[in-house]
Amino acid sequence: MTRFRPEDQLAALNRHGVRYVLIGGLAATLHGSTARTADSDICPEKSPENMERLATALSELHARIRTEGVEGGLPFACDAKFFAQIPMTNLVTDAGDMDVTFEPSGTTGYDDLAQNAVVIDLGGLEVPVAALEDVIRSKEAANRPKDLATLPLLRELLRQKRAREGG
Repeated sequence: MTRFRPEDQLAALNRHGVRYVLIGGLAATLHGSTARTADSDICPEKSPENMERLATALSELHARIRTEGVEGGLPFACDAKFFAQIPMTNLVTDAGDMDVTFEPSGTTGYDDLAQNAVVIDLGGLEVPVAALEDVIRSKEAANRPKDLATLPLLRELLRQKRAREGG
């Protein structure tokens, strides 16, 4: 099993100039959640140029389709054309699992999430992270048991954040 190294995944995306927003459990963790996740979730911008950059970054990470029962994942045509035709995909990379979702639950995608995203500096690695409100909105809309289980904690983090900001 590949060790999860999200910083390597995000560094590859940044190195290739991919426009994306980090979403999901890792975004929640960066906002202070104590819930742990075993993958990165990103929402990339869908322009043809960005799809090319995404494919290049994921090729560098040796991305493969994650599927049950297939250790190491399935090879696929990791190119802009592939990403333009799918709404989401679950990948395994040399740096662990990564999910690519173009329209996360409760959102209309990159443009929706980017407008409220915050940039978090992870030791020199600047990562665009979905706003806590947007993470909550998406988890509410997804309505999966694992998402519902984290909502009380995320709502409390949001309450604390607003109290600190005086709002």
